[in-house]
Amino acid sequence: MLDLRPVGYVIGLLVAVLGATMLIPMGIDLVVGSPDWIVFLQSAVITMLVGGSVALATSNGVGQGLTIQQTFILTTGVWVALPLFGALPFVLGDVDARGVDAFFEAMSGLTTTGATVLSGLDTLPEGLLFWRGLLQWFGGIGIIVVAMVFLPELRIGGMQIFRSEGFDTFGKILPRATEISSRISVIYFSLTVVCAVVYYALGMSAFDAATHAMTTIATGGYANYDSSFGAFGAGPEYAAVAFMLLAALPFVRYVQLVAGTARPLLNDPQVRVFFGTAVVLVLLLSSWQFLFDAIEEEVFRKVLFNVTSILTGTGYASTDYMHWGSFPVVMFFFIGLIGGCAGSTACSIKIFRYQLLFASIKAQIQSIHSPHGVFTPRYAGRRVGEDVLSSVMGFFVLFVVSLGLISVLLGMTGLDFITSVSGAAAALANIGPGLGSEIGPAGNYAGLNDTAKWILIAAMLIGRLELLVVYVLFTLKFWRG
Repeated sequence: MLDLRPVGYVIGLLVAVLGATMLIPMGIDLVVGSPDWIVFLQSAVITMLVGGSVALATSNGVGQGLTIQQTFILTTGVWVALPLFGALPFVLGDVDARGVDAFFEAMSGLTTTGATVLSGLDTLPEGLLFWRGLLQWFGGIGIIVVAMVFLPELRIGGMQIFRSEGFDTFGKILPRATEISSRISVIYFSLTVVCAVVYYALGMSAFDAATHAMTTIATGGYANYDSSFGAFGAGPEYAAVAFMLLAALPFVRYVQLVAGTARPLLNDPQVRVFFGTAVVLVLLLSSWQFLFDAIEEEVFRKVLFNVTSILTGTGYASTDYMHWGSFPVVMFFFIGLIGGCAGSTACSIKIFRYQLLFASIKAQIQSIHSPHGVFTPRYAGRRVGEDVLSSVMGFFVLFVVSLGLISVLLGMTGLDFITSVSGAAAALANIGPGLGSEIGPAGNYAGLNDTAKWILIAAMLIGRLELLVVYVLFTLKFWRG
């Protein structure tokens, strides 16, 4: 019989910790004199009581590790429970968000999607703005641990190719997660502090620097202003580009870099292809813009910033690129489906899967030209096993099918074609802004109907957990053990 006590214990502890962190925005509201501090006190008490009670009630079932079955349930359960309680400040606060809107905002935050249903951000209480940033910051470190610990063990989407990158202790997932997260947390926190200091030095207020540093390193994209990064000048934009790129690199490489070796980072094929892709896209769209605009720094900066933001899945916007013409708009749609590196805070399909896909296609073409030859796809100089390739191909198929299905479901709620398809892609790839006047870079998701919002909430969860982690829960074979 399936024992859910270890799952409940971990989820309960994480919920209780989330409740404790609500005291931080409460303190900020107290300092600035906002009456909204009581909202965070109430939310913190409720969250800590529920989380602590669940953890205590299930503590007698904690063993040495988790089974694969328990791990699937835990991975999905955490990303459902935390947004549920993370939504409380939005429900109880000044924004007076309805249940679906509050859950949408919290899910978007913790999955680092960055899609928002809130407007008038410039006038929201500072505690609530900080809470949005904190949710994304937690989601960023959380997804790194999931990508480095759980997904390789569960053989999801080809991630098993990175099992040797971490600490291979199969069957002892919780101890392994603790070991990895402790090392990465220091680097993650340090990057955030450095980013905040740089933002502050470039003219941001201390509050804006702190909140935007959290959402930059998490590649989340929540901003404190309706105009997003358009509220800041050239300096913060260039700094954001640098830190978004850093956050989209594999964090295990930073661990190795701190340990004294830079070779793994420099020789990582996905890092090289990621930077090469970014350079090509920026040059392509800059050249296109220069055909219609004067060749000047601001045009290049806007292209650089927005391409980097969408490529890494951050979702900041410094201008409404819907006005750039049809070619850039189409390009931005496909740029969002690329993503950053595995083991980073970036989202979407990710670079390494495209590398494995092209390596497989290359081997197939070679075998057609030379039928008697033996051609094996390789990644980083190593032969890629059939299990990895089939896992990657399965991911691509599932992603396309999911994108089509979600688009159809959104269309059935009454949304137009562009909004349906781009909204599905933005949620499933955890990008944030879609296309069109309603959910594009100059809009938000507030005007969508409730059914569409629930569909997008599910899409954000499914996309953040690499599809199969969620889908497997809906199979009878899984529950039969």
